[in-house]
Amino acid sequence: MGFRSAVVEMEAPFLGLSLVLVLLAAGWGNGAGAAWATSPGGCRLVQSTATCNGRWLNSVPRNLQDEIEELLLDDNTIQVLGNASVLAYQKLRHLSLSKNRLELIEPGAFLGSQGLRVLSLADNLLFTNYSVTAAALSALPALRKLDLAGNRLTEDMVSVLLWNLSSLESLSVARNIIMRLDSSTFTNLIQLLELNLEKNYIFEIDQAFEGLQRLQRLNMAYNYIPCIAEFDLTQLRVLNVSNNAIEWFLALESDDLFELEVLDLSHNQLLFFPVLPRQSKLHSLLLKDNEMSFYQHLANATSLANVTVQFLLIDGNSTNVTTVSLWDEICHSNLSSLRLLDMSQNQVWYLPEEFLAKMPSLTRLKLNQNCLEMFHLPEGDALAMLTDLDLSQNHLSELRVDLSVRGVLPSLQLFNLSTNRLQVLPARFFTYTRKITTVDLSHNRVDLCPQQAVAGKVANLPCVDIRGITTLTRLSLAGCGLQGLGSHPFRGTSLTHLDLSDNQEALSGGLGWLQDLTLTLQVLSLRNTNFSSTVVDIDFSGFQSLICLDLSGNSLTIFPSSLGILKLHTLDLRDNCLPALPQDVIWTPLGKSLHEVYLSRNPYNCCMLGWWDSLQQVEGLHIRDGQEVTCSYASRTVSARALPEPILQGCRWRTADLALLYLVLALPTCLTLLVAFAIIFLTLKQKLLKMVKSQCGVSSPY
Repeated sequence: MGFRSAVVEMEAPFLGLSLVLVLLAAGWGNGAGAAWATSPGGCRLVQSTATCNGRWLNSVPRNLQDEIEELLLDDNTIQVLGNASVLAYQKLRHLSLSKNRLELIEPGAFLGSQGLRVLSLADNLLFTNYSVTAAALSALPALRKLDLAGNRLTEDMVSVLLWNLSSLESLSVARNIIMRLDSSTFTNLIQLLELNLEKNYIFEIDQAFEGLQRLQRLNMAYNYIPCIAEFDLTQLRVLNVSNNAIEWFLALESDDLFELEVLDLSHNQLLFFPVLPRQSKLHSLLLKDNEMSFYQHLANATSLANVTVQFLLIDGNSTNVTTVSLWDEICHSNLSSLRLLDMSQNQVWYLPEEFLAKMPSLTRLKLNQNCLEMFHLPEGDALAMLTDLDLSQNHLSELRVDLSVRGVLPSLQLFNLSTNRLQVLPARFFTYTRKITTVDLSHNRVDLCPQQAVAGKVANLPCVDIRGITTLTRLSLAGCGLQGLGSHPFRGTSLTHLDLSDNQEALSGGLGWLQDLTLTLQVLSLRNTNFSSTVVDIDFSGFQSLICLDLSGNSLTIFPSSLGILKLHTLDLRDNCLPALPQDVIWTPLGKSLHEVYLSRNPYNCCMLGWWDSLQQVEGLHIRDGQEVTCSYASRTVSARALPEPILQGCRWRTADLALLYLVLALPTCLTLLVAFAIIFLTLKQKLLKMVKSQCGVSSPY
């Protein structure tokens, strides 16, 4: 059993070219460097485990308990593991020597550790004396897990090191310099279940896994594999070949049942949808970031019927040619168990008919970042189990649904349509999605129903109607160009999260059209909505359930007083025009409930920072961008966290000057009033005395 990586020649008349893959091996470092601790100290013993990591040890400690079963010696400076190094620890089951300077393990090093099951030798220098080290490893009959990653090993060195380790179940030779795998590389590893070959230089594979009858997990990510042909590892459950240069994936044409459950082909150069085993248990197929497309709908499609792809399989002096028709879009594989399909970041501009109908168990479908212009939801129960559908970042202008079908996407919960060219959705679309909770329509040119009446008439333009969708809790309408919204666009919904960012005209009439959400809304984003302190209705007091509010990127010049009674946990006020916050903000319900706040990029006055000092003293409040908060003083911009002494002194003088100014203005007025009163009194003194005598005096006795 095994598979081949092959040189491929493709004859494609309609393209008028011949493509030959060139094998390239350059780039991955071996990662063998180690991090060294600088402080000495003893080992830490916990039950039967001794931890001696980062102790700057150059040999294995010999004064530990004889009963230890696990010995961790990572991040030290051990160069040689001698014959008597672990002789005292007869019950040792787990030994870790990763990130040392290990060059040699002497042949008798493990003679007293016959029960050792786990051995980690990652990030060392074992390439130096690998043949002697191999003799030491061969004396471990119970070894189940071996880590040789990052040791600058070639395929020949690996073959020698593994020659007599038939008991191994898990092996890692990642981050080495392996370039080619053949039938001699993993000889005798008949018990191996898991193999990690990632981050090597592998560009050719020739029957390397034929003897690994029990292998279930194979990781060959980050290599230079150009093609996988004749894949026939029927027992394999997980195959990761992501981040290679694979252009073709061809499973062996066989009716045998493959145990394959997860296939990761992401970050490659696939030109076509992979040819999968006819019968498998595949539930996760990852094809992200390739060059895949379907070609039957090309202008000259009639000429594609006889186009074939020829694979040249070179084995020594013999050359076999396999001819495959990859233009046939009929999928012959049984994908009834597939639950996750990720085809994001490809060049798909349409899906073949019946393509999704072959995946009745599909729960997550990712088609974002492709070239789709129209998406047709299949009829019947083809996607009855689908819960997550991501169609974002395409060129969609139409979403087509057969309205005669009842229960379209009945299990759908998350629907991402952001960054497309949609203006409308099919009528009553959300009435069929009975479990929908999250919808992202951001960066489309959509409007909400009902539309605002203009001159007594309602404009009859396309709109999206979400009224009455009781299951909907999260909605994003960022960058949709929303303008005048009619009354009650959210009636009958229970939205808790609403994003209205980047809609410059949406709030020109205030917040009245959000009135149906006052009891449920918890997270509201009004970032960059041209929101200012002059908006007619800026009253947030009704939103008593609100815990997160984003008002960044607006034109606020005054802190909205209605925020003071809310019990927000998060408030974002970045990029506004606020000169200061209220001095008493920390004593309001808002100040007592806030957990985090964003305040940077506002023109704060350096002489009005009393509120800033108060906020910093509030226990449990995190000013996330505190380092970026600045203030202005005499055309200078400085950090609010550490005002220079000249500015502090200047602010004090300004305060003193202001008090003196008030005194100077008040003193002349007081003096004027006093002089006027004195003149009046002196002028009318005689008359006033006579008046007093006439009213209060008595007759003289003379």
